[in-house]
Amino acid sequence: MSEFFKAELKDRFLEYALERNDYFEIQTLYDEFLRPNYSLQFAEKLIKEIQEYDPELLDVMSGNGMDIFMLASTPSTEDFLEEGGFMDMYVKEEEKWDAFVEQLSSTRKLSKDEKQLLKKSSPKLKREKTLLIVLISAIAISFLFTLISILNSSFLEPEYVPADEFERRMEQLHLQYIEENQRLEEELKESRNLLDSIMRSP
Repeated sequence: MSEFFKAELKDRFLEYALERNDYFEIQTLYDEFLRPNYSLQFAEKLIKEIQEYDPELLDVMSGNGMDIFMLASTPSTEDFLEEGGFMDMYVKEEEKWDAFVEQLSSTRKLSKDEKQLLKKSSPKLKREKTLLIVLISAIAISFLFTLISILNSSFLEPEYVPADEFERRMEQLHLQYIEENQRLEEELKESRNLLDSIMRSP
């Protein structure tokens, strides 16, 4: 059973109690509104839900081995129904839920200017990223070739030299390594400056 139908039944129970000036059995509600499609236990369940919401809406008496045996309206019953009852609460809750779901599902639409800016900036960012990767790769490859060339000329060529000549060459290689390292750092710095200027340009 839907919550809408349950809310409607609860209001009908309260309206029926309000129309009567005496106590009546819960069996009467069952016979009036639920027989034969639902059970007496379902009627009890709805009365308990009404009591859980507000115990002052119905005056309930136990008896005959039942927790809920006799019922009657109270002064709060009429006030509650005049304010809209359970149906009004259900409708308001549904409206709140619909508004909440709509708020979650509807993302803010981009304006025309924002869409154009997004289209312009996306390729630019991709181009800058690609350029940076190419520059760093070129510097790394250049460094590797230089290092291999130095090692090759120093260790792989079988050449016998005196100790002082060996030390002189090692010093020379050390200086070459320092110079090459400085050159690569300068290239990297220039590449960064170039990239910064590209990113700053409109």
